[in-house]
Amino acid sequence: MDQRVLQYIDSVPKSRRAHIDTLHGLVLKCFPDVDVSMKYGMPTYSLGGGWVAIANQKHYVSLYTCSTAHLAAFRGKHRDIKTGKGCINFREKDVIPIGDVIGVIRHAVTEPKAE
Repeated sequence: MDQRVLQYIDSVPKSRRAHIDTLHGLVLKCFPDVDVSMKYGMPTYSLGGGWVAIANQKHYVSLYTCSTAHLAAFRGKHRDIKTGKGCINFREKDVIPIGDVIGVIRHAVTEPKAE
């Protein structure tokens, strides 16, 4: 794993570190052979043509997938968690729905061309 990824994760404020650690762990659990880099200036997990990335933003921690198709099922079940076009934005108070996030990660990595 790229040392810069570990440095990025270590630099996340304590208040958001649990979310970053959870998302990082979920990706590695789903895809142990994933390539972990700082491709987009944030921890990015690539396998074949698929990828996800995580980032500490000003008001939340984001999981990026780059397609609304990857989030369709998640959005329907979790209207209280903020989403963008291809990302989920977890605020500090949000509880990460592990099973549904695993679904998003798997979809984004295994079906990168989904639209």
